Amino acid sequence: MNAPQPVEQPPQPPSLRTAIAHRFSLLDDKADDAEIDRSLRAGVELSGATPWILMFAILIASVGLNTNSNAVIIGAMLVSPLMGPIVGMGYGIGIYDFALIRRSLFNLAIAAGISLVTSTVYFLLTPLGEAQSELLARTTPSLWDVLIALAGGMAGIIGQTRREKSNVIPGVAIATALMPPLCTAGYGLANGNWQVFGGAFYLFSINCVFIAFSAVVIIDLLRLPHRKFIDKVKERRVKRALLAIVLLTGLPSIWLAARLVDNELFSSKARAFVRDEFRAAKVHVVETHIDAGKHEIEVTLIGPRMPKTAITAMETKLAGAGMPGTRMIVHQAEDTKVDVGTLKADILAEIVKNSQQALQERDDTIAALRKQLAEQTATRQDWIAGAGDIAREFAAQFPQCEALVGQVALAEGKTAPLLSATCRRLPSPAQVKQAQEWFRVRTKFTDAQLLVTRPR
Repeated sequence: MNAPQPVEQPPQPPSLRTAIAHRFSLLDDKADDAEIDRSLRAGVELSGATPWILMFAILIASVGLNTNSNAVIIGAMLVSPLMGPIVGMGYGIGIYDFALIRRSLFNLAIAAGISLVTSTVYFLLTPLGEAQSELLARTTPSLWDVLIALAGGMAGIIGQTRREKSNVIPGVAIATALMPPLCTAGYGLANGNWQVFGGAFYLFSINCVFIAFSAVVIIDLLRLPHRKFIDKVKERRVKRALLAIVLLTGLPSIWLAARLVDNELFSSKARAFVRDEFRAAKVHVVETHIDAGKHEIEVTLIGPRMPKTAITAMETKLAGAGMPGTRMIVHQAEDTKVDVGTLKADILAEIVKNSQQALQERDDTIAALRKQLAEQTATRQDWIAGAGDIAREFAAQFPQCEALVGQVALAEGKTAPLLSATCRRLPSPAQVKQAQEWFRVRTKFTDAQLLVTRPR
């Protein structure tokens, strides 16, 4: 009797936790540890062509900020080599390689110095001195810049540690925007505006610190080999110092973000208040200026003049609209009826005035041309009348020559005096030059010509 064959059990599907862990695992397509180490260390170096690329990228970004061109700024960020030292610094912290940290900091300082010098020189030389919106946007960092740097840094280090490289790094370079803040800081230096310089350089510092911090977090998750601290007390000290740097860099951005949100909320409430209240008063709002920092609303109106009591009553509603302590300044200009007849008369009078002025200018020009023509005619008649005297004076200076005075045709129908001399013995070149000058002075024509030849 045959023994029963064992029945193969179908494979059990993985648990939900295992499936999720596998799908989000950072270890599946991770590159070899040695390859990651070699790639990140190579990106730290700043030599050869890299400093030149950095200078040209900074120049492109400065032009883009100066001309308010988003496309040019994005192009500059794509070729920027600033990410390498920052990610290298985070990698060095993650594996406790202090030599790599020092080299990354040194190269990052050199890169920042090159960028500041290049952008400062550009903004000193450019004729476009006005700060555009793209420049001003890099002077007020906030908590959102911290979040962008964290997310961008994590995406960047994950992309750099994969076996198959992707287009993550260019996207991170655009999102974190390392170069525009440095260019804006250069603008602040060039114009002596320390508030702009401080805000822009703080934004650059936020990006550097939190991109490096993101790299530390991901390096730890990837379980890359790192050095061990023999002294546990020293290890705790290092970790606390790194945490302190992150907190000291990030805390001011939280305050700036809170202030930015508060200002935006105030501006939104102020716009809604002006729209609703003045529409009910049946006046037209020409311009509204809101200063959230000073809690001021400045409004310019046209239409029927509002009494002061109505404006005061309107101000009392500001506290109820969520804007206590706000000051409202109202400028009014009453509508006036336009006299069409007077307006037409003024326009016609202006036209006549302009026409008379144009006619007078034309008459003055004609008179000046007539005077010039008369002077030229008199001069020509003078030298024609004295042509015989000129010929005899020349013969007296050069007895060996026979002279004849006439005219020569020039361009544009003009003529000039011509003295043609036939000499048995030619005068020297210096004598000919002197006689040429004499002839021009004598005839009062700068185009007068002297021709000296031998008899045939």
